Amino acid sequence: MSPTGSKDPLHIAIIGGGITGVNLALGLQARNVSYSIYERSAGFREIGAGIGFSPNAERAMAALNPDILTSYKRLANPNGEDYFQWVNGCATDEPIFKLHVGKDGFQGGLRSKFLEEWAKLIPPTAVQFSKQLDTITEPTPDSPKLRLHFTDGTTATADAVIGCDGIHSRVRDLLLAPQTTTNPPAPGDQPPSSPPTTAHPTYTHKFCFRTLAPMPAAIAAIGPTQASTRFMYNGPGAHLITYPVGNSTLLNILAVIDATSSTPWPYGQRHTAPGHRSEAERAFEQWGPTARAIVGLFPDSEEGAPLDKWALFDMAEYPMPGYARGRVGVAGDAAHAAGPHLGAGAGMGVEDAAVLAAVLGAIGGWWEGDGEGEGHELLERALRVFNEVRYSRTQWVVHAAREACDLFQWRDEAIGKDPERFGREITELFHTIWKYDVDGMVEEALAKLGAPAS
Repeated sequence: MSPTGSKDPLHIAIIGGGITGVNLALGLQARNVSYSIYERSAGFREIGAGIGFSPNAERAMAALNPDILTSYKRLANPNGEDYFQWVNGCATDEPIFKLHVGKDGFQGGLRSKFLEEWAKLIPPTAVQFSKQLDTITEPTPDSPKLRLHFTDGTTATADAVIGCDGIHSRVRDLLLAPQTTTNPPAPGDQPPSSPPTTAHPTYTHKFCFRTLAPMPAAIAAIGPTQASTRFMYNGPGAHLITYPVGNSTLLNILAVIDATSSTPWPYGQRHTAPGHRSEAERAFEQWGPTARAIVGLFPDSEEGAPLDKWALFDMAEYPMPGYARGRVGVAGDAAHAAGPHLGAGAGMGVEDAAVLAAVLGAIGGWWEGDGEGEGHELLERALRVFNEVRYSRTQWVVHAAREACDLFQWRDEAIGKDPERFGREITELFHTIWKYDVDGMVEEALAKLGAPAS
């Protein structure tokens, strides 16, 4: 193929403007690949409160676009100590294990602030809001591009589509349909509203409460040391995680509670429902004073303060058979939603974006855009390579997150209360994520892609 310069450059449609989608966009931008983001909300939006990015995620940010890492570091909250610290939540903060995260490693912050900062790097013309994907029309000899149909009746075209549209992904549903892309429905027809019977998220029989407590209140409740760095409180059937965010003006609190395995989530695929602090208080009533004090920092819904209860879903039971088909792929939670217990979900999306940006950027450099098919065959090959390089690691993370939760909640009491055994098990899980060779992953993907004939 000849170098770029065609009147019709390679163009990628990104469905979803969350962390994975925005990182992919900025990775493509750094490689001069044209893209459009289609976001169903009215603006860039991230659910949840605090988030932390592990060392591997930082390396993936650097591989994508150095500006991503610079923006992240500008907002990341300084660590009080560069350790994860686990304590026995049922005792008086009896230490279990400390794991070094590296100098200034695994820093946290507010999800919304990170996304807002990254979004500033995206040209306004490259994103369209309030766009809910409906279907994707198959290419034809006369029209080799994919055509996207949105629920508002508008359409768009692209050479490839990447679904970064979260745990309830529409792109994933289309991938799992009998054909990768489908013709738009006839007038009056309705697209399927329920997810397919395979490859979909399921309730893990765990739910959580999240809040951001003002730091003065947090220090008054648990003291300056516990409030200044990342602590995890282990115990039977529940665990707590706390760390400072917002330049240490807020304490991010996550309480994860095990529900009875026989109790379904009564709200279907909806993640949130009105909650009550009394539910958390009951789960931690036999715990130590620090754990109970942390729970006391949640707003009291009975006094009118809103508090949501979040169901935890993942894709461990019904995984995707693959992350791409034809010129359509999925990344991040759309491909491999995992629980939050290893702090790796967003990082896996950033790693996905690094591979996709690398292979799509390589094709962009060779792109002819003449509609004769060679370029589109390369795109299919690129997405197959993405799947080959990313599938095993990301599927492992989905299951490893469940293992970590079992360790935190003393599913095996012999391990949970034994510092040496707990430390060995949890270190292996975290180090498998953190010490991954991100640059080697990207190089492997490019080698698998190969250079097309010029």
